[in-house]
Amino acid sequence: MKITVLGCGRWGSFLAWYHGQNHEIRLWGRETSRGYQELKQTGKNQYVVLPDSVVMTSDLADAISFADVIVISIGAQHLRELAVQVNEYPVQNKTFILCMKGLESDTGKRLTEVFKEEVKQPVRVAVWVGPGHVQDFTNRIPNCMVVDSDDRETVSFIVDQLNSDLIRLYRGNDLIGTEVGAAAKNVIGIAAGMLDGKGLSSLKGALMARGAREVARLIRAMGGNELSAYGLCHLGDYEATLFSPHSHNRRFGENYIQGKEYGELAEGVPTVQALVRLGEEFQVDLPICKTVYDILYLNADGDKALKALFMRSVKGEFDT
Repeated sequence: MKITVLGCGRWGSFLAWYHGQNHEIRLWGRETSRGYQELKQTGKNQYVVLPDSVVMTSDLADAISFADVIVISIGAQHLRELAVQVNEYPVQNKTFILCMKGLESDTGKRLTEVFKEEVKQPVRVAVWVGPGHVQDFTNRIPNCMVVDSDDRETVSFIVDQLNSDLIRLYRGNDLIGTEVGAAAKNVIGIAAGMLDGKGLSSLKGALMARGAREVARLIRAMGGNELSAYGLCHLGDYEATLFSPHSHNRRFGENYIQGKEYGELAEGVPTVQALVRLGEEFQVDLPICKTVYDILYLNADGDKALKALFMRSVKGEFDT
């Protein structure tokens, strides 16, 4: 099979490496980007050494025409811009797999919604999310992930064709829950990092339990299956996001609460804006998300905000 990967950052370069074990790959990046230049010149970065089956290109037309399966792995807030460009080329009947986690910060829309708004042609769209770090996968440490779409045949096609001993793919059946859960886990990851930064790591168990419940309420209100919050897209990804030293969101939260700079992309930062917006729209109480939002965007005192979060009024654990 021929597969194109759009995006050559940490996850994009890994996906090219992963799919390149068994398929012909085009890996696209912007010619001016540091990541593209490094891979083009050396064939490797700090995460992967690309196999010979991977060909680099900065020509989007070439990348799109090369394959009928196109994987997208870029920052979530740049998806709309890329989708506009994609729509300029003939892509009808191609399969697009969004291997990214987030919500559009300005609108609260899910990424499949954003993509379909801009790509007017008939295409198949799916998401591929769940736990696992590049550093573990490249050391042959396996994990499980989930594929979801509003088209069941697309889900089955992707799982059947791209499942492996390294990444076991499960078939999702709740696109709303899968997308919202995957995006929200990054915000919970930032909260976990803040607890680490304040020496409150023992509270992360409670954070996990209440975080999953909070996200489940939102998923249900949006028309999804609240059980998705307890699956691979969200709770199943907590170890990789709330505890791992590789987690950008956890490390961002830890650095931020300690007043330190952190230069890597933390998708939870823009996503929390979208979640607070959705909480207001669907009238769902999201105390953890709101606390992270208040600290990041309203200059709330971190010590007071985190203490207030865990000192909320007593109620039944599963009342709502």
